[in-house]
Amino acid sequence: MRSTEEIVQSLREALAGVGVVLPSLGVDPVTGASDEPFALVDLGRCNVRTAEHLTEVLRSLPVRETLRARVRQVNREPKSR
Repeated sequence: MRSTEEIVQSLREALAGVGVVLPSLGVDPVTGASDEPFALVDLGRCNVRTAEHLTEVLRSLPVRETLRARVRQVNREPKSR
């Protein structure tokens, strides 16, 4: 399993690949220092132009019903600890 830091870096690279930079993107310091198995990712703050660009990028992506069904399935699965 990848670390939270590795996942944050992957997200940073993926966002940069579509021209979006979230300057405050990082691992949440409170959950990152706790015993929780999965720290939260802090998406941080960004300016209005970045938020608008991120919205445009997300809206341009094709949303497939299979993806929606998978998200619903994952959200219904019991959380393992």
